[in-house]
Amino acid sequence: MIEVVAPIAGLVVEVAVAGAPVAAGGTVAVLEAMKIEHVITVPLGGTVASLSVAIGDLVEAGQHLLTLTPGGTAAAAVPPPEPRGDLGELRARLALTLDAARPEAVARHHARGRRTARENLADLVDPGSFDEFGGLAIPAQRRRHSVDHLRATGPADGLVAGTATIEGTAALVMAYDFTVMAGTQGHANHKKTDRMLGLAHRARLPVVWFVEGGGGRPGDTDAFAATGLDVPSFRAFAALSGRVPRIAIAAGRCFAGNAVMFGLADVTIATDDSNIGLGGPAMIEGGGLGRFAPEDIGPIAVMRANGVVDLVAADEATATALAKTVLGYLTRRVDRNWTASDPATLRDIVPVNRVRAYDIRAVIAALADTGSVVELRRDFGPGMVTAFVRIGGAPFALISNVPAHLGGAIDADAATKAARFLALADSFGLPVISLCDTPGFMVGPDAEVAGGVRHGARLFTIGAALTVPVFTVVVRKGYGLGAMAMAAGGFAATNATIAWPTAEFGGMGLEGAVRLGYAKELAAEPEMTRDALFERLVTQLYAAGKATSVAEWLEIDAVIDPAETRDWLLRGLAAAGEIHPSGRMVDNW
Repeated sequence: MIEVVAPIAGLVVEVAVAGAPVAAGGTVAVLEAMKIEHVITVPLGGTVASLSVAIGDLVEAGQHLLTLTPGGTAAAAVPPPEPRGDLGELRARLALTLDAARPEAVARHHARGRRTARENLADLVDPGSFDEFGGLAIPAQRRRHSVDHLRATGPADGLVAGTATIEGTAALVMAYDFTVMAGTQGHANHKKTDRMLGLAHRARLPVVWFVEGGGGRPGDTDAFAATGLDVPSFRAFAALSGRVPRIAIAAGRCFAGNAVMFGLADVTIATDDSNIGLGGPAMIEGGGLGRFAPEDIGPIAVMRANGVVDLVAADEATATALAKTVLGYLTRRVDRNWTASDPATLRDIVPVNRVRAYDIRAVIAALADTGSVVELRRDFGPGMVTAFVRIGGAPFALISNVPAHLGGAIDADAATKAARFLALADSFGLPVISLCDTPGFMVGPDAEVAGGVRHGARLFTIGAALTVPVFTVVVRKGYGLGAMAMAAGGFAATNATIAWPTAEFGGMGLEGAVRLGYAKELAAEPEMTRDALFERLVTQLYAAGKATSVAEWLEIDAVIDPAETRDWLLRGLAAAGEIHPSGRMVDNW
């Protein structure tokens, strides 16, 4: 005989009848406890001989329920599983969130030359790595539309978001969906944003965000809110500054709140056909400022020149590829498969003629690993290059004067551009290479109108705060305060200040120094020999200020063959030890 007892205390809601055959593995009773039913089965088949309980009885754990006489009853047949209604409902619901559920909306978006939010994210993340958060959200407009309508037309409330890996790096990814109410920011949309940004903060996840869209959505009706001015989304994204890398991609129209998210990012990428503005046409007209087409507001020609956009891409595919590359730099990923050109080419790029112009970007391309140069804000502050580069696969942040622009003089925009880039490098732990070829800060009445006094000072303030290694290479001119600013505030402030044989130094430009320091002698010289005296004095100052002469006074660390520059930088990086990101806030400008 087999005695069956209650494994737990509970209410008898089902029990076999006396004399009933029971197959091996079959159910003989069901007990309910805390609203949960617990099925009691027997391992051997047989016949119910006697019962000690009935339906509705309360039993204690261990209490006798029934007696089973073992017999030859076959094991219970396992019926095929019935289709689960809940799983089918979920699949149907999830299907509504996909692009395939809205072919007309997707076709209209494709006709504009745009990819959908999900297409962009699929291109960005590693296959199979995306976990979507909040995909079942719908717009907060139940008072205006049926739930079925909102599910069909407003999937994910216009924001596709989740976690994924990007070339192996864990990240948080988001994309406003322009096919849903023009990618506007609704109440559920903001709530999802806040959830995701909180996750990025806690888990220190980099954020890559496609921000195309029309800004705040005034048509939501279901939230307990008057103005929405207490929404934490913008502050939450701003609070990630210095904590995690933030990359924003704009394609097409990006206005109002969406544009603010764009401007908050550490690196901004926009397509050629982007329009970016703090207000769209409706807001501008509503403010009594006139009527404008979307294409008139913040076109890329304006935004690339004024420094709002760091990188311009031909299309969303190119922008996505750039985002992956930039993320690799900001997370300090090392490229193990690097190649480089012959470093000997560095010997001949700078002309022998000390006043002849040359292409500093050719120097950078020859110095860096092949194809590794990613220049930010190229069209803003054209007197300065700010670029991510790799040398021997290791990531660096590089700044450089542009001698073909104002002779390499540092004007207000160039100083601002370089200072912000240095802060970005320090925050995320990128060592700095500074290529110096400058006669100093730009001077003159027009230069001072731009506020050069304070903009230039930023290079000294940020230079003094840098915690990452700094390597200054004086390519040609290293004059005055501008040269000091290119070396974190002074030649002795760097991990190494080295010079090429073409380098020359002075408290100011040689010609200016002669005119100022020898004004009386030049004035006293007869006019027909004055130019010859001037040239002789310049030659004397050059001899005293050329690289090898200055090195004798230990004001620079070494004069090297340009072909050895890559090796110097890599050995300097190894000597610098472990680099820790400062995590400081990075000014948006």
